[in-house]
Amino acid sequence: MDAPPVFRQRLLEAIPRLRRYSRSLTHETNEADDLTQQTLERALAHWRQFDPERDMLVWLLSIAHNAFLDGRRRDARMQFSDPADVQRTMDAEGGSPGTDVGLCMDLLAALARLSPEQREPLVLVCVEQLSYAEVAEALRIPIGTVMSRVCRARQALRRHLEGPAKPEGREGPAPLRRVV
Repeated sequence: MDAPPVFRQRLLEAIPRLRRYSRSLTHETNEADDLTQQTLERALAHWRQFDPERDMLVWLLSIAHNAFLDGRRRDARMQFSDPADVQRTMDAEGGSPGTDVGLCMDLLAALARLSPEQREPLVLVCVEQLSYAEVAEALRIPIGTVMSRVCRARQALRRHLEGPAKPEGREGPAPLRRVV
């Protein structure tokens, strides 16, 4: 028996966000499309296991996450796109008007340097705007772990994007003083 039309409609509505998440995991358009396709196939094959009270997107992200990890285990290592390849792709696609391509490249490179354990929750919270609880459910980790990974990922991104530390004599906020 095929999945009911309501299920299929909710599945279709989730595809753009699922693709974006897949892209954040793989850093490669074709691989992201493959992961999205694999996720949709798994979801349709197991549609009876879906709880209608549950958020469809969270369920799909959980499937995508597991499929991605399965692929990593199978491949024994993860490869990222070379920043030069990403630049060529962005140039070919034209980029968005007003987009600072250099900043985009820096951000993509910084994201690629994060461990998957930090990158995945960060993307789900910051890009997909899921709650910490939804991310915890999708990735099957405790909510406190999600919060600490997002915090560490943000700090690492800041370090990567700001570059080397400024010299000691740099101008900055005045040190705090205790007033009694």
